[in-house]
Amino acid sequence: MKIVQITPGAGGDFYCDNCLRDASLVLELRRRGHDVLLLPLYLPMAAEGPDPTRGVPIFFGGINVYLQQKSALFRRTPRWVDRLFDSPRLLRLVARRAAMTKAADLGEPTLSMLRGEDGHQVKELNRLVEWLRAEGRPDLICLSNALLVGLVRRIRAELGVPAVCLLQDEDVFLDALPEPHRTEAWKTVAERAAEVDAFIAVSRYYGGAIAGRLALEPRRMHIVPIGIDPSGYEPAAATPPAPTIGYLGQLSRARGLDTLLEAFLALRSGGRWPGLRLRIAGGQAPTDQAFVAAVRRRLAESGAERDVEFLPAFDRAGRQEFLRSLSVLAAPARQAEAFGVFVLEALASGVPLVLSKVGAYPELLEATGGGRLVEPDDPAGLAAALDEMFAHPYEARAMGDRGRRAVLEQFHVGRMADSIMEIFEKVVAGR
Repeated sequence: MKIVQITPGAGGDFYCDNCLRDASLVLELRRRGHDVLLLPLYLPMAAEGPDPTRGVPIFFGGINVYLQQKSALFRRTPRWVDRLFDSPRLLRLVARRAAMTKAADLGEPTLSMLRGEDGHQVKELNRLVEWLRAEGRPDLICLSNALLVGLVRRIRAELGVPAVCLLQDEDVFLDALPEPHRTEAWKTVAERAAEVDAFIAVSRYYGGAIAGRLALEPRRMHIVPIGIDPSGYEPAAATPPAPTIGYLGQLSRARGLDTLLEAFLALRSGGRWPGLRLRIAGGQAPTDQAFVAAVRRRLAESGAERDVEFLPAFDRAGRQEFLRSLSVLAAPARQAEAFGVFVLEALASGVPLVLSKVGAYPELLEATGGGRLVEPDDPAGLAAALDEMFAHPYEARAMGDRGRRAVLEQFHVGRMADSIMEIFEKVVAGR
């Protein structure tokens, strides 16, 4: 079977669940002998290890999408002009600007992209269809998320192939759009979703949430949890010399980094755990800069700077080393998430977690037994849960061990690939 996976590139220097999921899925399917192309949209892919997009051009380059939205002139420029703006180096440079990825500034282009052949970027859509035809008609198109459903009508009309759409955290982006764009975008996604053959959500929580908002029939909704390659994720040979709390994810208010800092400061002031440390990693988007600056100021005011470490964004090997340095990993998010790859990575390393009761986190801890849940936006409750982890190290270690076994048995990338491929085959056979 020939499959084309269409995936947006990463727009910021931060830990991106969707990017990791898409790249690992494509590489695993290729390893199993399937013919899979990964097509990057907007920006270059931020892949780890082998580049799964090698030899494939960028489509809907972010600069061209912006220019075609703003001016009719750029909707008629020849390809050689557009190619200049699709330079990966230039796109990476421009992507550092908040306007490239900030939902509040992207209402009009988001709607235009969702409208597909009726949008201002139809020239880019035509180029994508022509390239797919030249490469040989695929058996199936897989979209990385529901924000790409505007592509389906033209692709199906020209190539006659079915489309499957993965689902993960589209609601976060769409709900951040300003009105009236937010309401119109949700309406357009729901209308265009009727043209997609099947949807695959990464958790029961998110499958139910998005099905309700898009009025999707149950028969078209499938649930396949994300899986990781656990190789290299091993428990540390010994416990850290001092109690160490970790944070791994985008440095943002939505992820509750400020809540974690307050809990850490409360534990530190109590004096019960000498040498207590907090290690923060995952990177930030341009829109997070003011928030992170405020967190750093709070830290400086507390006099605890020497006990808190901000690490740069790092690759897979760096995350593995980071996780082995922790006693516990905390994610007191305020905003519901569809999944959380960091949960699997921590548990694969034998590290227990303290997570807030939002989104898919309760579902993941129910499946793995790898941690405790706390209320969001509650520094005192978080501090109490962390204190209990440190006070009962054998119980905490048992949580990490249970979680590691669950990842190896239930959340392996091979199992994810098998489940998704089974859905692909049913969709193709049903055409």
